[in-house]
Amino acid sequence: MNDGNELLYPREQFYARERRSVPAARRFAAQSLRCWGLADWARAADMSLCVSELATNALLHGVPPGRGFLLRLRYDGEVLRMEVHDSGPGAPTPTERPEDTDEGGRGLLLIGALADKWGVCERELGKVVWAEFVTDALADVQLV
Repeated sequence: MNDGNELLYPREQFYARERRSVPAARRFAAQSLRCWGLADWARAADMSLCVSELATNALLHGVPPGRGFLLRLRYDGEVLRMEVHDSGPGAPTPTERPEDTDEGGRGLLLIGALADKWGVCERELGKVVWAEFVTDALADVQLV
């Protein structure tokens, strides 16, 4: 098989509805970046934070007892896409302006600020919340 084609295949992992799934998902994402040669990518920490936020949201709002969530990562050489599939109802919406004393409500705001694109799609049971990061070196160049 051509190694270049390997980039088109997603990496995915299923996680149970438990707290330790969030750090496990971050480790899986870091391992995926290493496999794709992106371990030193400038946006790796942003991607990791978004994985944490999406996994946490799935656990808190999208995974009924006895179920879990799927983290799927795909890299095509230019765009890294993360998806969290859960079986919960409804679509997440960012809180417009959480109060300073609120303990939550900032996750989707962070994802919106860090990712190049994000969104939600329905699936037969539940939803998929996704985020994309452009990895092309030219995208990181700031025009002055």
